[in-house]
Amino acid sequence: MKMRRSVLILLLILLFLLEGTVMPWLLPDAWQMRIIPNLVFVVILFVTVYHHRHTALILGLSFGMLHDVVFYGRILGAHSFAMGVSAYLIGLLFQLPRAPLPLMMTVVLLGSLLEDSVLFAIYSVFNLSQVPYNWALLHHMLPTMLFHFAIALLLYIPLRKQLELLKIETRKEEAD
Repeated sequence: MKMRRSVLILLLILLFLLEGTVMPWLLPDAWQMRIIPNLVFVVILFVTVYHHRHTALILGLSFGMLHDVVFYGRILGAHSFAMGVSAYLIGLLFQLPRAPLPLMMTVVLLGSLLEDSVLFAIYSVFNLSQVPYNWALLHHMLPTMLFHFAIALLLYIPLRKQLELLKIETRKEEAD
C-alpha cells in the first residue's frame, strides 16, 4: 500500500510541475488569463470520491499551500483553504465506491465551481477582487470548469482503477 500512496503523491507532484511549466506553453495566449489549469485539484477530487474525504482534505490543504507559495502568494492559505474545504465538502456529498463516469464528471464540475467560488469570496472579503461574481463566473470560472472537465475525462479510467486498488489495500491493512 505504501507503494500506491507514494505513486499518488508522485503523480500529484508531477501534475503540480506540469501546471507551472508545460501548461502555460500549451494554452493559447488568449486563454492564459481565463483558464487556471489546476490539475492537482482534479486528482484530489478523484481521491475524495474513490478513496476518502479525509485524505483529500490533507492533500488539498498541503498542495493548496504549495500553490499559494509558488504561484499566487497574495494571501497565503487562500488556495489551501479552498482546495481542502472543497474536497472535503464534495466528499461528504459523493462518497461512492464505484462512481460512474457521469457522476464523477458532475463532481469535477461542482468541485471546480465550489473551489473558485470560495476563492472569489476570500478575495472579495480582503478587497483583492473588484469584479462582480457573475462576471467572474462567466469569464473565469466556467472556462476553468470546462478545462477541468476535459482533464477529468482523460484521467478517469486510469485514476479510478488505481484509487480503487488503493482503497482495497487500505481496507485489507485495516483488517489485519
